[in-house]
Amino acid sequence: MPLPFLTADRAFDATSEDVALPFNDHDHWRRPYRPGPWRVAAAALLLLLASFVLLATVIIAAAGDLPGATGCLAVAAVAIAVALRILRAGTWVSRHGVRRVGLFRTVTVPWERTTAVRTVQQPVRWLGLPRTVQGQALLLERRKGEKLALLTDHNADFLSRSEAFDRAADTMEAWGEEYSRA
Repeated sequence: MPLPFLTADRAFDATSEDVALPFNDHDHWRRPYRPGPWRVAAAALLLLLASFVLLATVIIAAAGDLPGATGCLAVAAVAIAVALRILRAGTWVSRHGVRRVGLFRTVTVPWERTTAVRTVQQPVRWLGLPRTVQGQALLLERRKGEKLALLTDHNADFLSRSEAFDRAADTMEAWGEEYSRA
């Protein structure tokens, strides 16, 4: 079963370096990079936990305790939903704008409301935790002066993958240049 959200940057493997926006259909929301190993590992662990809880659900239901089985089924459903949301989290782009998908919240900014997309050196959060380290961040500057961090080189997608961060940042900057001025 193909999982398109895991093969988001397949176009980079097959195209030449001079193509800034390698996708033919720019109307669909796309993540211009693959999910990192930390993100995939967290989702896999949650799905493993959900499988054990589902097994417990079957055992509890066979024992005749339907309220307990219903509770276990609800816990498994929440674990599966969180695992899928973890895999979906990240930065997505289309002709319409840029979308920052988080675990609990999604922010969409149309290209008309942006002034620049650029990479800066600044303290960034390590794997989304409160600890900060010096790193790079891809910032989206809005017309009102607000800034939105789209990517960092120390998040779950790019930790220990500096080449992938550089390629994703360059691609996001190319999308910004293409559609911010239009």
